[in-house]
Amino acid sequence: MRVKFRGVTEREALLVRGPAGWGEFSPFLEYDDAEASRWLASGLEAAWEGFPEPVRDRVPVNATVPAVPAGQVPEVLAAFGPVQAVKVKVAERGQALADDIARVAAVRRALPEADLRVDANAGWTVPEAVEALVRLGEFSLEYAEQPVPGINGLAEVRALLEARGTPVRIAADEAVRKAEDPLRVARARAADLIIVKAAPLGGVRRALEIVREAGLPAVVSSALDTSVGLAAGVALAAALPSLPYACGLGTGALLAHDVVSPALVPDGGFLPADRLAERAVPDPELLERYAAPRERRQWWLDRLRRCYAHLAAGH
Repeated sequence: MRVKFRGVTEREALLVRGPAGWGEFSPFLEYDDAEASRWLASGLEAAWEGFPEPVRDRVPVNATVPAVPAGQVPEVLAAFGPVQAVKVKVAERGQALADDIARVAAVRRALPEADLRVDANAGWTVPEAVEALVRLGEFSLEYAEQPVPGINGLAEVRALLEARGTPVRIAADEAVRKAEDPLRVARARAADLIIVKAAPLGGVRRALEIVREAGLPAVVSSALDTSVGLAAGVALAAALPSLPYACGLGTGALLAHDVVSPALVPDGGFLPADRLAERAVPDPELLERYAAPRERRQWWLDRLRRCYAHLAAGH
């Protein structure tokens, strides 16, 4: 990684090749086999089924600013090139609200006209979220992503902000992708929009079903994927009937290295959505250069077998 993101400085992924192309299996290391198996389903879909037909040939993306010091914001933004939207990570453990305000203010200074959203990764309590979003709302936020854990917490924050007259939309992320019932957040009126990620939801087609059934606007995001995994996210965004917001699919710019050349990184605030299977073919030289050590390779193969057994058992 160019900078630490979600506590990660080095990203690991297992790539699979099938008759339809390449897929990626890259659940975070702490995920158990049940949760990780959905990521495998997504990788197998890409490699064996391919992607649905797109309805658009390019996808707008936001820049993503990790929980870096405010002074580092211009350097991070420079890696993304021109963009019209920025997502800023907030509520980082060990940091204070003042750090978040300084970081968001630095982004607003750098890009006065950009659509600005924040992502707390469920890091606040309800009172902390309300205080923070009232303060951060002064920067004209487009929405706040998963400010608190759980669906009930989201609904409470949304109601309290409305009562305070703070017009910040609430987006559900973990409450969708980590829930046994990803549609419950819509039924509970806990969010104004949902964040969907192809891999954690089991693939592009399953994510499309969830968006259709939820009946809420959707933002497609990624999970620090290589360009192989990003292709699935782009395919999802390209197949959605409506795409009202820029997507969080520009995270390839946060990687110091990739396995695809050229990598899927933003160009003028967009990613191409055509010929994705061709764009997601790894470069053999890069695969060799960044291959995992033998013991890590074995660790991932063992995980692959366990997760495949979980899928085969019908879970």
